[in-house]
Amino acid sequence: MKLTPGKLKGLQAVSTQDGIIAAAAMDQRGSLQKSLTKEKGGNADDRMMEEFKSIVTEVLTPHASAILLDPEWGLPASRRRAKNAGLLLAYEKTGYDKTGPGRMPDLLDDWSVRRLKEAGADCIKILLYYTPFDPKQVNDRKHAWVERLGDECRANDIPFFLEFVGYEEGADEKGFDYAKKKPEIVKASMAEFTKERYGVDVMKVEVPINMKFVEGARCFAGQKAYSKQEARQHFLDAAKVATKPFIYLSAGVSNAEFTESLELAAESGVKFAGVLCGRATWKDGIPIYAKQGAEAFRKWLQDEGVKNINNVNERLKAATSWHQLYSVTKEALASA
Repeated sequence: MKLTPGKLKGLQAVSTQDGIIAAAAMDQRGSLQKSLTKEKGGNADDRMMEEFKSIVTEVLTPHASAILLDPEWGLPASRRRAKNAGLLLAYEKTGYDKTGPGRMPDLLDDWSVRRLKEAGADCIKILLYYTPFDPKQVNDRKHAWVERLGDECRANDIPFFLEFVGYEEGADEKGFDYAKKKPEIVKASMAEFTKERYGVDVMKVEVPINMKFVEGARCFAGQKAYSKQEARQHFLDAAKVATKPFIYLSAGVSNAEFTESLELAAESGVKFAGVLCGRATWKDGIPIYAKQGAEAFRKWLQDEGVKNINNVNERLKAATSWHQLYSVTKEALASA
């Protein structure tokens, strides 16, 4: 597979020199606003959202290859990132359509790939709720939607990161029953969106198991859905279907749980290209910011937040460069 000059330049901008994506995520909107409002005991306004994102960006990007932000509250933060850090911008609206089945996505009304690129984006990120077990008419709509986005990114010669998050209507997605189904949902989703027709350059994927149900894991909650060997096999089975680079998302779990899942991925021999890690680094600071203010939050991030991101970075020693999958030469990298 060959990358066009713009896509190569964009991927380089959000990666380490070795082609590992060690990116922080701060594009949470609806969920962050709810959490801040709850902890503060009053409405989290635009100023708070922008300030929170800016502090996270300032403190964590010296330790990251890039930051993922949203254009709604994240643009002021994007201008305060470290010089070493690239910029991914989210293109989707927060949440999903609750008026019908299928958790349908939508794009931000006032933005386009062209406009996001003009705002400084090195790469475009889209979030899609997806399960292969939805009715065909639901998934046909989603497939066409992703195809259009792939074409828009191709036309603007900018990398397309697709994040897909599995679900099951009416299920507890953190529970035991869903944990048993999760490996197949993740694997089948990766098999679908790795297809060339979608134009996805990097897949942002879930860990294919729930670590709390892995017998023998440090975060094991007591009910076994898989042995450690079975969990390793699930990592491998999902990875085998991928023809594009993929990175893991933290999905709101604790730093300890996410880093343990990366250790298990490494043990399985999976060739993942890095991470886009958000709440596992900064979410425990939400009550500190809401109740004690910006400076207290900054100090907490400089201590605990930096420890958290370095814990993740340590596990990225096992990651595999996307340079290999895209057959990128040193000469191409030098001229990009």
